[in-house]
Amino acid sequence: MLSTDPVQELSVQQWLLAYGGTLLSMLALDALWIGLYMAPAYKSALGDLMLEQPRFLAAAAFYLVYAGGVVFLATAPGLRALSWQATAVHGAVLGLIAYATYDLTNYSILKAWPLGLALADIAWGAVLTAIAATAGWHAASRWGR
Repeated sequence: MLSTDPVQELSVQQWLLAYGGTLLSMLALDALWIGLYMAPAYKSALGDLMLEQPRFLAAAAFYLVYAGGVVFLATAPGLRALSWQATAVHGAVLGLIAYATYDLTNYSILKAWPLGLALADIAWGAVLTAIAATAGWHAASRWGR
């Protein structure tokens, strides 16, 4: 059922704060996750398939695009609803879908992609995206006008 209530418009400042909060929290949390936990797991599972150094331009492109998607699909709806809880749920669902797409595709076509690694990464995607979306919500709610 479509609502007849007017949609709350977000200011440019709210969009930028939401994007900045989402992106910064995602970068910080993913750096910890990959650096402390997943790097050894990836190295153990994938061995010589891993690069010595990541392709930083591709990684930057991912984070910039994904943060934009998170803000558009999770943070902004939560801001319009005035609900950080809605933001967290939307973020978790988006993260689950996005990371499952990546990990289950890899698991389905790559010999060296372990199921345990895929499941851990999918769970992390849901948690990371929920937290990052909510951080963006708090930044925009607190400082945005």
